[in-house]
Order: sequence, then structure tokens, then C-alpha cells
Amino acid sequence: MFFKEVETVKYEGADSDHPYAFKYYNPDERIGGKTMKEHLRFAVSYWHTFDADGSDPFGDGTISRSWNRMTHPLDKAKTRAEAAFEFFEKLGVPYFCFHDVDVVQEGDTLRETFFYLDKMVSFLKEMMETSGVKLLWNTANMFTHPRFVHGAATSCNADVYAIAAAKVKKGLEIAKELGAENYVFWGGREGYDTLLNTNMKLELDNLAAFYRMAVDYANEIGFDGQFLIEPKPKEPTKHQYDFDAATSIAFLETYGLKKHFKLNLEANHATLAGHTFEHELRVAALHDMLGSIDANQGDLLLGWDTDEFPTDLYGAVLSMYEILKAGGFKAGGINFDAKVRRASFTDEDLFHGHIAGMDTYALGFKVAYQLLENRAIESVIEERYESYTKGIGLDIAEGKTDLKKLAAYALENDRIENKSGRQEMLKAMVNRYLLNALRSEPARKEKH
Repeated sequence: MFFKEVETVKYEGADSDHPYAFKYYNPDERIGGKTMKEHLRFAVSYWHTFDADGSDPFGDGTISRSWNRMTHPLDKAKTRAEAAFEFFEKLGVPYFCFHDVDVVQEGDTLRETFFYLDKMVSFLKEMMETSGVKLLWNTANMFTHPRFVHGAATSCNADVYAIAAAKVKKGLEIAKELGAENYVFWGGREGYDTLLNTNMKLELDNLAAFYRMAVDYANEIGFDGQFLIEPKPKEPTKHQYDFDAATSIAFLETYGLKKHFKLNLEANHATLAGHTFEHELRVAALHDMLGSIDANQGDLLLGWDTDEFPTDLYGAVLSMYEILKAGGFKAGGINFDAKVRRASFTDEDLFHGHIAGMDTYALGFKVAYQLLENRAIESVIEERYESYTKGIGLDIAEGKTDLKKLAAYALENDRIENKSGRQEMLKAMVNRYLLNALRSEPARKEKH
């Protein structure tokens, strides 16, 4: 047992002072015909939770996990997996996510790496069957190893491209073997730092060809999970080709790949792109491209991807509003691509971070559901655009007019009277719904 101080995390209500209890996430509570567990589909990220050592560009690691002290790669990997599944079960999450190198370190050769992976996939499959925890998605890490200095599927070196293809081929086989519901592509170094040495057209063509080969191989082996692309504007390259939702959708449209993919959107990546998370979610939803999310938050005072656990209730409400408005998750879910802070180095801190994040999104979900059920926002939007439901506005909306007709109309109707957008009122209304939810949440005080 690795987490001896923690028993199974349970829901106890808003007034509970138990540090290892949910205050707002009640997995069995039914809302809209489904339980909260079914709506939110929480997942733990293997990399930040079980591999991270707290190191940063300015200092060595501060975190020493007992499960990472073995010397042989497979011994270490199996011990880490045992810790991971104990954590999943005690936290009560239905899913987890991983990169290939998260579950076992790379060998000296690609062949040795695949040997290690085969051993660990068998081990993980047994643990998944025993625990009931499922794989939300897996992916291939094609950004850490020095070979990927110039990218992977956009590398200027064809041999690197071939290695990247071999890793994705293996990743898809693993996804099928473990029953992954999605497979993610995150272009860690698929971009450029300067156009002075970049053939952008060739790199984009090669990236599209890479995706096509992945689609073809998935069909060949019978993997029917959803393909996801995770946009990120920068880090580690200065400009990545999957900059944001709109850029990624445009790329997929250009190369005829849109029908095969949806987006895995991350809150902190939206911040780096200069967007709100709800903006990225809305753009994806408008194109029927919303697949899954990585839940975290950034620090607006810092210009990099800090991957903090989400605790912003207001942001969670707006994010869940967009997700619910789009019909909720199908194959996707809420993966906590988040890490404890460098100074939070105990094993128990992993529980505190995930409990905070799960409670935040649970409360955000409940408030968003109420807003949608009451049509509190939709009714205001409909009233604001009412002019497009009759007269000349309806002609515009239905494409039944032209510039000559519009000009003639404008000459007779040039005394314009606009209405207020009532932005402040709407923000206050969201606050009211949130505060009402906080006040009405069932609670029971327990001393521990």
C-alpha cells in the first residue's frame, strides 16, 4: 500500500472538514438522467501524477516518490502502476490517460522500448480488469527524446518521421488492446521557431499524411476509438501548427481530415493562445469538433504552461456551460492534466489537488446545468438577436436579400436604435446562480 494515510475518498457535503472527502462531487447524484460520474467522466493523467519530480528550469526535483526508486525499468514501471491503480481506486475516478513513456521508460533501442511496452500493457490490462478503471486515451510522447529536436511528423529528418510513425503504430495497437475510448495527438514540437529554416508547406503536408496513415492503420486493426488533436499555441516551439481550435479545424478542413478527428482542449493552452477556455470550447462545438478536455488552469502572471489544478469556480461554470450546451461528453471526459506545485511534495498532496479539481468541476457542472435548464442566458441572447427573426432581418438570415435591397431598406430606415448588451447584468446573474448553488448544497458537518 502506497497511500496509507488515505482511505476511499467519499462525498460528505459542503460543510465537511475532512481533507480527503468531496464537498461538491457526488458521483452517484443523478442530474438530467445520468449520474455526475457519468456526466463528468473524470480521468487522472499518469505523467504529472506519478512521474513528475517537481523539477523546473531553475532547480532540481523536490518530489521523491517511493514507486520511482527501483532501478530496473520494468520493476519501476510495475511498482508505479500499482501505486497508480491504488490512487485511482481510492479517488474513485473511472478513467486514466498516459503517454507511452509514462508507463515505462524508453530502452536503448526502439525495439527494446517496444518490448518494455508489451510487458507493461499486459500488466496494465490485468490491473484494469481487476479495478474496473478504464483508459480514456493514450498517446505517444514525441517531444522529450533528443531525436525530436526538430519535431516528429514535421521533422526535417525522414528517419525521425519513420520513428514517430512506428511509435504511433504501437500506440494504436496499445489503444486497441486496452480498450481506449480515444487516441490523442499532441504536437509537442510540431511547429517552428523561425521561418528562416522552415519549409512550412512540406511540414504541413507531411503532418497531414501522417494523420491519414494513422486513420488508415486504425481502420486496419479495428480500433474504433475517437481521434483527438490537442491544440497548443507555443511551448516548446515558438509557433505550433495546432495553435488553437480555429487553426486546428482549418488544418483538418484543408486536408480533408475533419471527419476523422475532434479536439481535446486544454484550459491552460487557451490562456497561452490569448483566449478564454470557453471561447475554445465554443469554437470547437460550433464545428461539431468538441471531443474531450484537459482540465487545469494557468497563472495569468506567468507566461508559460503552469498546469495548475483548477480551482476557479467561475471559469468552471462557463466551461461546463459550453460542454453541456454542446451535448456533453460522448467518448471524451475531463482529464486532469495538472500537477501539484513544486512545494507540495507529499504523496497526500496528489489527493488534495485532484479533490479540489473534481469539486470545482462538479460545482461548475451543477450551476451550468441550472443556467441551461432555466434558459437564463439563452433567453437574453434570443432577445438580443430578435431583429433577425422578422422583416429584413429574417430575409438576411434566410439569404433572401442582396446589397441593392438592403441599401434601399437602409435609406428608409437610417434612424438606428440599439439596445444594451447588459454584460454586467449577465455576469452578476452567473454569480447569483453560483452563490445560490453554494448556499443550497446539502452538507453535513463531521469531525475527524
